[in-house]
Amino acid sequence: MRNYLRLLTAAILLFLISSCKSGEKLYNKGRYDEAVAAFVKKLQKKPNDPIALQLLPKAYQQSQLRHEDKVNGYLASDNPLKWEYVRKEYRSLQSLYDIIYASPAAQKVVQPKDYRNAITGAQENAAQVRYDRGMELLNRGDKPSAREAYSEFAASLKLVNNYRDAKQKMDESYQQGLVNVMISQIAIRSPYFQFSADQFRDALVRNLQNRNINFFVKFTDEKLARNDQEQPDQYLEMQFYDFEVGQTYIDRTSRDVSREIEDRPLKDTSGKEIKRYMTVKATIYTIRKTVVSRGVLDYRIIDVANNQVLRQDRIPGSYTWVNQVGTFKGDERALSDEDKRLIGGVDAPPPPPQDLFMLFTRPIYDQLASNLHDFYN
Repeated sequence: MRNYLRLLTAAILLFLISSCKSGEKLYNKGRYDEAVAAFVKKLQKKPNDPIALQLLPKAYQQSQLRHEDKVNGYLASDNPLKWEYVRKEYRSLQSLYDIIYASPAAQKVVQPKDYRNAITGAQENAAQVRYDRGMELLNRGDKPSAREAYSEFAASLKLVNNYRDAKQKMDESYQQGLVNVMISQIAIRSPYFQFSADQFRDALVRNLQNRNINFFVKFTDEKLARNDQEQPDQYLEMQFYDFEVGQTYIDRTSRDVSREIEDRPLKDTSGKEIKRYMTVKATIYTIRKTVVSRGVLDYRIIDVANNQVLRQDRIPGSYTWVNQVGTFKGDERALSDEDKRLIGGVDAPPPPPQDLFMLFTRPIYDQLASNLHDFYN
């Protein structure tokens, strides 16, 4: 027990010594902010520590000089965002104030400066700069500038909550920078597949809306947009060409197979067994039904204002449904393992045409969604 207490006491002394040396090392390395925190922590545990009492005022003074020198450098610069850097320096100094103010022992040797008013002033100036930049961009009247203006007004509000009418201006910037993309209805040659084409489009609209590809891009269905009298900025035009659904091919085959197998042995006059072999035969019949559906989607993204084509492409898609049934006649022993794998199956009907349409357009849908994501992202 005594040995344990001695070890514990030694560990505590070592920690206190190392803590003090740590603060001194930080001071000697010019890491004054960290040194201030280390010395204050030391004084909280040992209020009369001579090294901490001696070096804390010097560390704090050096921190002040360093941060205020940076402030003066920023203020003398042409950097339009200099007030945000000034605020950062003042906040670092305020952190030192809070650390020292929380320690009565530290306050006896250091009277820290309160920078709250300086921080408030810097924030107000920084918010004003962001607001003015936002207004200059918004007044340009084009969409890219409006999007930048949105970010500037948002930055202004982050610096000072409810700053002037920045929230209203941010909303104006969003509406001005927004690109309304109207997704066309898909006219199709065969009315029989119109419902499936509408499903394709509806799924695409939901996908684009739910993925939030770009904050400043809004996708709307043409029918809904027309009803709401929305004016599109861009128009996504789609059309299926050269498509066929349910093209059926039937391939019937028959194949004769045979194998030589060992038969029941015979015995000669002496009673010795004599091996005998026999040939077994069978015929394998297979019916393979292949149903092919394929088509091509043409799409164009058009700028409504000048009727310029921004992007166009042609995406092919296909789906093949296969069903095979195998039977045989003859001796099953003639079948190899590979032959046996051909036997069986059910003569099932293919999916209905509407389902086949959706199946062959699925890869088209995936590729189109990916293309649009890349384009608008």
